[in-house]
Parts: sequence; structure tokens; C-alpha cells
Amino acid sequence: MALNDSERIARLRLIRTDNVGPATFHALITRYGSAAIALEQISELSRRGGRAKPIKPASLKLIEEEWHATHKAGAQFIMLGDDDYPQMLTAIEPIPPLFSALGHVHLMNRKCVAMVGARNASANSRKIATDMGRDLGQHGYVIASGLARGIDTAAHAGALDTGTIAVLAGGVTSVYPKENEALYASIAEQGLIISEMPLGHIGRAKDFPRRNRLISGLSHAVVVVEAALRSGSLITARNALEQSREVLAVPGSPLDPRCRGANHLIKQGAALVENAEDVITHLETFMPRMLADPPPQKDPLADQPLSISDQELDRFRSEIIMLLGPAPTEIDEIIRQSGCSPGVVSIILLELDLAGRIERWPGQKVSLIDT
Repeated sequence: MALNDSERIARLRLIRTDNVGPATFHALITRYGSAAIALEQISELSRRGGRAKPIKPASLKLIEEEWHATHKAGAQFIMLGDDDYPQMLTAIEPIPPLFSALGHVHLMNRKCVAMVGARNASANSRKIATDMGRDLGQHGYVIASGLARGIDTAAHAGALDTGTIAVLAGGVTSVYPKENEALYASIAEQGLIISEMPLGHIGRAKDFPRRNRLISGLSHAVVVVEAALRSGSLITARNALEQSREVLAVPGSPLDPRCRGANHLIKQGAALVENAEDVITHLETFMPRMLADPPPQKDPLADQPLSISDQELDRFRSEIIMLLGPAPTEIDEIIRQSGCSPGVVSIILLELDLAGRIERWPGQKVSLIDT
């Protein structure tokens, strides 16, 4: 369904509103059918969820300024339902409602492999990443990574001539680290830069897991070249598993702590790869259908808005809250034990989410926040 300009602005305003993340965004669209109508209901929904001071939609003036500044910078907004929206992202949960893109957007719908690893990577591992990125590119694969120091930088550089996507934790024009400014400029010209965050936003620690979920979501496989046991690269690998992507790892010396994460992944069942040929062989053996036939595109506006009365919600709200606790609980289990319809549970969780009273977890789980 094509989105008109007013609905596009409304969607941007909705996702920029306090307490509205991708899952809440989709719940609102499912409930009301459009972002424009959802914006009119947010204050009342947060009040019903127990928020003393109801939230307000993001400032229309600020959103219009972001809209114009983004386009002035040469970027564009890609929204779910657009022809350019990448099919691979429609298969992850929650689906990113929109993001900004600078460069060649067609790269997102080509076969893609993510490459991640240590920022303080060894010279040998950087060479492996550069060679693998170049060789995969020559076989038609786009390389996705996060523009960080070390392995990310090497992978982007290797794939620059054939196609690479940099996913940023900050806004689409926020270069980090500064030493990668020249690489950033080359990717913007020859490849693609994308971000879910507002223009000018400086990436914070909490933004990187969200970025990592996009890196893996765009890709058929994630290759970990060198990573410590506790690193963002392993978060990306975990995202890949949750998204039904392949996880591959390059082995390293057991004496080097930078290699322990990749070696651990291999022990846990990740495929051992040493070069691009290994990656291609694995993908063509285990994922031939996905390579040939990407997952179908979804659009939350394709369904009719939920029609549930306020009286029905009032009747079950306290029971749903009682079933929640500090430990993550599957939403399906809440539906089963409450006896409520999925729609009723979804809307009550939406109210609590907007009120800042629940936290959403991977695997369709939620927990109550102790306030």
C-alpha cells in the first residue's frame, strides 16, 4: 500500500514519540490502521496504562525539520511498504518501521553477508576480513557491517568496489569513529549508509544492539572474524540465530583473547570458515531457497484495524497486569492463561508499553518494570 506524504510524516512522528519502539509502533498501526489516527490516541492510551502524566506525540515542527534536513543531506526515508524496503528485514521481529538511507538503496535487496569482529583486531584478521569482503563481493554478495574500527573497517574496504552497507548507531550523517570519515564518504558515494536514528543523533551504548539487529537482519549470514567472549559481535551473532540466519566464524589462536568469542561460536555449532569460498559453499548448501526466494514482504496496513470496545479492555486490564512479573513472560502464555483474545492482550500491553510499565524481550516476551 502506497503511503501518502501526510502518512509518511505521521509515521516518522510516531516512531520518534517517547516510549514508541518498533513493536509498539506496529501494535499502534494494527490497532488504528494508520499513524495519523494513532497519534491522536497516544495520550489516552498511556493514561489508561497508568501513566500519571500522559505522553504527547513528538513535535510536528521538529519532525518536519528532520524530514527536510534528511532530504537536504541527500538521504531519504525508507518505510515498510515502500518498493525499496528490503525484503530480508520483513522477516525479523519486530520489523523496523522506517530508517533513513544515504546512497544506493538497491543494494539492500541483493544477497548480503554481514561481517563483524573486534575493534582492536589483529593484522592477520583484518587481512582475512578485507580479502573475504572483496572475494564475496566478486561473487555477487553485498557486505554489511557497522563502520567500527578493526574488522568492520576492513570488511567495508574490501567490498567497496562491489557493494557494501554501513549500518550506523547514530544518525545517517554521524560518522563514528572520526578516523573513518574518508571511508564513510566513499561508502556514501559507492555503497549505502542506513540508520534508524534521527539525523544528527550521536550513537550511545544502548543504540548499538539495535544497530546490530539491523546488520544481521539484512543478511543471509553473519561471519564473525575475530571477537572476544563479551562483545557486540556476539550480540550480532545471537541476533542472527534469533532471525534464522546462518552464523559462521573464522577460527583463531586459543592464546589470543580476541579470538575466544569466534572459537566459542564454533564449539556451539557455528560453521568454521576460512575464506569466501567456504562462506559461499555453506550458504548454497544450507540456504539455497532463501538465496533464491527472499521472505515475502509484510505491511501492517494490509490488515484491518482491530475493533475492540473500551468496556472489554477495562474488564481484562487488571487480570493481564496480574499475570505479568519482573521475569520475561511469553505473550502467548499470557493469552492462554487469561483466556483473552490476542487482540485484547495486544492492546492492553500497548497501553502499558506507552505508560513505560513493561519491557519487551526477544522471542515475543514481556516483563513488568518495577516502578
